[in-house]
Amino acid sequence: MEDFMTLKKQLCFAVYETAGEFNKLYTSVLQPFGLTYPQYLVLLALWEKDGVTLKELGAKLSLGTGTLTPMISRMEANEWLRKERSKEDERKVYIYLREKAVSQRQPITSKVAEVILSCQIELEEYEQLMQQLSTLQNKLKSNGRQ
Repeated sequence: MEDFMTLKKQLCFAVYETAGEFNKLYTSVLQPFGLTYPQYLVLLALWEKDGVTLKELGAKLSLGTGTLTPMISRMEANEWLRKERSKEDERKVYIYLREKAVSQRQPITSKVAEVILSCQIELEEYEQLMQQLSTLQNKLKSNGRQ
């Protein structure tokens, strides 16, 4: 049991290290576009469905408003997005893509795909990893810890 409790045998540490490697990889790809990895995730979510509320976007990305609001403001200042307060309910703020985000979608996603392919992760392996991570995430959530 003691051997199991070493740092290198901890699943949480392996996930942490892997996330760090993904962050480095995505940082190098996204830096020329002037984007951070979390900002890229915002764009991915909005490319799927534009014109969502800040609250909906936060839920989709698992980010609180304290993290998301300043990020959205920076992206708005850099002309990726625009915010619009609802006329019916002033508490709701909608987030929309601007032309820059629309026109840069293909170059950004192509560059990301190119770098991921260079890691030599086969499609079957990719799908298996996604399934395993989804299963693990659901098990952790059902345990009541998030």
